[in-house]
Amino acid sequence: MNGQKKIIHDAEYYVIEAQNGERWAADDKTIDAKLKEVRKKNGNQAPNIIYILLDDIGFGEIGKPDLDVIRGYSTPRISAFAKEGMSIQRMYTEPSCTPTRVAMITGRLPTRTGIVEAKVVVSGEGLPAEEVTIAEVLRDAGYNTAHIGKWHMGDIEQCFANNQGFMHAEFPIHQQAQLALMNKDAEYAGIVQGIQTDNLAQTFTLDKGFVPDPSDMLTGVELRDGKLYEVDLVAGEKWTQDKYRKMNQRYQDHAIEQIQLLSQKDEPFFLNYWPLFPVTFTLTDIEEFKTLNGGSMAESIVQIDEWVGDIIDEVDRLGIAENTVIVVMGDNGPFMQYLRSSGQSDRVYRGGKGEHLEGGVRVDAYVRWKGTIEAGSSAMDIIHISDLFTTFARLGNATDYIPRDRIVDGIDQTGVLLLGETNGRRDYIFNYEEYSLKSVVKNKFKMHIPPPGTNAILTSQIYDLYRDPRESRPESTILLSPWAGGSFGGMIERHLKNKKKYPDRPMTHANPYEGIENLRPESQKLVDTFHGAGGHE
Repeated sequence: MNGQKKIIHDAEYYVIEAQNGERWAADDKTIDAKLKEVRKKNGNQAPNIIYILLDDIGFGEIGKPDLDVIRGYSTPRISAFAKEGMSIQRMYTEPSCTPTRVAMITGRLPTRTGIVEAKVVVSGEGLPAEEVTIAEVLRDAGYNTAHIGKWHMGDIEQCFANNQGFMHAEFPIHQQAQLALMNKDAEYAGIVQGIQTDNLAQTFTLDKGFVPDPSDMLTGVELRDGKLYEVDLVAGEKWTQDKYRKMNQRYQDHAIEQIQLLSQKDEPFFLNYWPLFPVTFTLTDIEEFKTLNGGSMAESIVQIDEWVGDIIDEVDRLGIAENTVIVVMGDNGPFMQYLRSSGQSDRVYRGGKGEHLEGGVRVDAYVRWKGTIEAGSSAMDIIHISDLFTTFARLGNATDYIPRDRIVDGIDQTGVLLLGETNGRRDYIFNYEEYSLKSVVKNKFKMHIPPPGTNAILTSQIYDLYRDPRESRPESTILLSPWAGGSFGGMIERHLKNKKKYPDRPMTHANPYEGIENLRPESQKLVDTFHGAGGHE
């Protein structure tokens, strides 16, 4: 346990703490008293935590009925859920799937872990074993832990969910580029090309492994008696959109089953449910269209809204709502390249998946803890996805298990949940695209990082996010840059200087697909081709 040492945060945190530390210390006493009172009402048990992370869902896409007229679809179950708890209005994530998940699960910026991009095919890379996840922290504090759905943190054994703190795990090794995009339905619809080999002549193809057959890649795996088994394909079988839909339904069914099983145990539980839906690209498998929008993602969002509602209903039916924290949120902005077919758009904020713009890193987020978090409340405090790591640890009485030998970017935001708006402990965000620091947010101002070697005071693009939410009209350098350029520059300098003291971890490499008991011959051949092309022995 690490209770005697303080958590190490990034430099900017200490600038704020120096000005607010006394008030925070007083607030902590109130928070501790509230948590103790809630635990006493629930048999001295820490709360269950259900965390639902929806893929490629940006700000304004779920839970905001006033925007239904713009979207052409509704999410009534999530909207009702939002009214039962708190709406977090300034939730920042990372620009794409894997970095967001890494930040949440480790409480650290992805650059610190070496996992900064969303891989599509076999890579021999993944989340290092040395990272400490929120599942490990809660497990060590006495929680039962389960992960169901998308994982997407690598294809090497040490990074698999069952080796990162989850006692129950079922997940696909890769992600929707393989599962929802690389199939015949998508290619024939013109959404992707070059994947199939039987719909054009291969007269001059010498390297038959250059374009991977998505069916040769591992699909879904499940932990059984301590070992991982592939469950979606057998040797010689092909992946289809129908199988993808059935995989989604299975994960939904199993998430509810896990809630039922875990709620019967004496210990609290942490369920990490990351659906693959609403990401889907084809329309041919939709039996009945239910939206005015008609896009593949729009239709799927309506489906996932019903599924989230079913999970909430089950928690209520089991009578555990007053001792269960439920978080529902998106992971990054919409996939802009597929707007024509998906039915999404960047709406309020400009930009989408992969971009540091607000549209890429601002998402809808809602949290309910019946009887503890004020129903119908809202908070405009800045919260980053990494803050969930530290906040969940505080709620789970597990803070002592957070490592003290590295920077933890996540800040405890329990004050926002229990004391309400204006009780946040962050007013800044560092936005990266992979390893490149692209912008910095401080309160309502955002600076896009100027090119190297230029005078920041003269070339800085600084935006007032309340007056220019789409980041299209940078403020005059005469108005802001005389002070803002230097102030933002100081933030960046402190941030980078801290990295020298606590260096980022390098990328971790290992043999892909190890640890799978029933690896198909075609998957083994894919690994062999990977090694022949310069893979890692």
